[in-house]
Amino acid sequence: MGFRGSDFFDDDCIFQNYMARREGQENANDTLEKPLIREMMGDVSGLSVLDLGCGDARFGIELLEAGCADYLGVEGSHNMVEAAAGNLHGYPAKVVHSTIEDWPFPAGRFDLVLSRLVLHYIEDLDSLYCRIHQALKPGGRLLFSVEHPVITSTLQTAGQRTNWLVDQYFVNGPRQQHWMGGTVSKYHRTIEDYFLGLQKAGFTVEQLRESRPLRENFLHQETYERRMRIPLFLLLSGRK
Repeated sequence: MGFRGSDFFDDDCIFQNYMARREGQENANDTLEKPLIREMMGDVSGLSVLDLGCGDARFGIELLEAGCADYLGVEGSHNMVEAAAGNLHGYPAKVVHSTIEDWPFPAGRFDLVLSRLVLHYIEDLDSLYCRIHQALKPGGRLLFSVEHPVITSTLQTAGQRTNWLVDQYFVNGPRQQHWMGGTVSKYHRTIEDYFLGLQKAGFTVEQLRESRPLRENFLHQETYERRMRIPLFLLLSGRK
């Protein structure tokens, strides 16, 4: 078995590789996932925001500068928490060092719960949906992104992929990925599972998106065309 979730990024070599990748031009997070998150999120003015698996919290700074009232990040990786604390210094914000599974969610506290590319590390997602639901104010929203089930059902290999083989799509559970110089375990589930889990927890599902590339987000036509081949990310939003 490989690393699971936050402990993956507490390997210093993996952490450094990941941070370097995020700085690269045309990285998938910034060209595919982030533009959709911002579009689906809309105006955050005056909102109290909880960010589950906040990483280095650079996105939290963007939300604060866009007018959110306060920001709380929950992050399990010590390396990420240190980076987040430095980035958030001087802002009305806080980062807590805890796994998502162990953090005690307060009731009726947040207007928006956000999680970017983290929930595919969670084994018992249905229980987490319920805990998030009770932590939201009436009318509050959950917005999250995960690796697309087409990706988590595909054999994970190192290097740039040139083809994808979807296999055992309806078999939920951990899949191993060789990534950033290490092996990490992610949980595969279907689009249907993500959608029905939200409904079961009491959410009204408002949006479902699949990170379709937009040409204006890419410097190079070749990268754009490669990203058009397969969806990398699934994004969902639900309202309490």
